[in-house]
Amino acid sequence: QVQLVESGGGSVQAGGSLRLSCKASGYTYSNYCMGWFRQAPGKEREGVAAIDSTGGPTYADSVKGRFSISKDNAKNTLYLQMNSLKSEDTATYYCAKGLIGLCPRGSWNGFLNWGQGTQVTVSS
Repeated sequence: QVQLVESGGGSVQAGGSLRLSCKASGYTYSNYCMGWFRQAPGKEREGVAAIDSTGGPTYADSVKGRFSISKDNAKNTLYLQMNSLKSEDTATYYCAKGLIGLCPRGSWNGFLNWGQGTQVTVSS
């Protein structure tokens, strides 16, 4: 079955960096869109970044220019490099598997499987 395991979260001061990883198993990783989402306490889950099976990225406006999504098909691993972190980036971050290779355009729907999440805390 599909398994997604996130790692790399932690506590960092504003302006710092973190790199999240998501190890996938149980399916042909390279064939699917993958995404990163986050949820802060008391807020709805929001899309952060997504990457097509062919490598084309999509970012939420709030993270453009600061976050970078990438993947290593040989390692079945998805990454999220987060730079210039702000206190408002504090949340639990989840990786997710899309339904097909092309990521949704104009929405963050269409993700079926989710990891357990990793906490990111940014202090100002």
